[in-house]
Amino acid sequence: MYKRQHHTIEGRDYIREATFAEYKKNPSVGNDNKTDLVSLWEEYDYTTGHKWGMAIDLNACTGCGSCIVSCHIENNVPVVGRDEIRLRREMHWIRIDRYYSFAKKDVYLTKVDEIEESEASIYDNIRVVHAPMMCQHCSHAPCETVCPVLATTHSSEGLNQMTYNRCIGTKYCGNNCPYKVRRFNWFRYNDNDKFDNHFNNDLGKMVINPDVTVRTRGVMEKCSFCVQKIQAGKLSAKRENRKIKDGDIKTACAAACPANAIVFGDMNDPNSEISKLYKNERSYHMLEEIGVKPAVSYLTKIRNV
Repeated sequence: MYKRQHHTIEGRDYIREATFAEYKKNPSVGNDNKTDLVSLWEEYDYTTGHKWGMAIDLNACTGCGSCIVSCHIENNVPVVGRDEIRLRREMHWIRIDRYYSFAKKDVYLTKVDEIEESEASIYDNIRVVHAPMMCQHCSHAPCETVCPVLATTHSSEGLNQMTYNRCIGTKYCGNNCPYKVRRFNWFRYNDNDKFDNHFNNDLGKMVINPDVTVRTRGVMEKCSFCVQKIQAGKLSAKRENRKIKDGDIKTACAAACPANAIVFGDMNDPNSEISKLYKNERSYHMLEEIGVKPAVSYLTKIRNV
């Protein structure tokens, strides 16, 4: 398996895949070596309220990018342009990692330009897996312990939340994040004529979501599980004097996914779809061996052959 992108993490068990024949013999194929890790952390008590989580089906994801676009629009994430991306200053709160596998399992590529014509046949049977990656909202989040000003904290509902007006931009949290999903705001993109992302004119400012803070320069930002949508769903249920139903709250990425590959919901609701997916034999956590207990679960990729 090879991932050709700038957030490459070599040698990790990121993507799990199996054939349909292997899946029929063992529905837990690839996930049957799970062990309970001993943790030095105190466990959070989520029994009295909600525990928000997400599941991503690698079988369904086509890598279309709808989740990225919807996240930008919903959360006022600026489009910084290719020059900033080249400087590793991307601002996407969610990205799609692409992992490639080849017919020859021992092939490892460094630069495509160095491939000889005789070796070009390895591309005949290339396969790709698309894996959406956002903040995993870990219960034992490494980013929370290193922040000197408590700008990133853990909510009682399992959200890893940011307090922007407290952040002083040390970037310690970004350095400590094993999933590399935190973004540092280098410029005030929404008020800078150098970046033509349509946030810096009167017409562009009219499409900014008023429910989401527009971040300024010098702070870290990341996926919030669309906390504004969670709050709106709670208030709507409260006005109607009822409990939140499964499906009432959807993150922007889940709502925009045309293949329904992303599912969001309350894991404390035993009848919710997210609870059922978490109990699915194909369910696993990326980098679960480091014990951060993410709230995002992935479902093993099952291929026909």
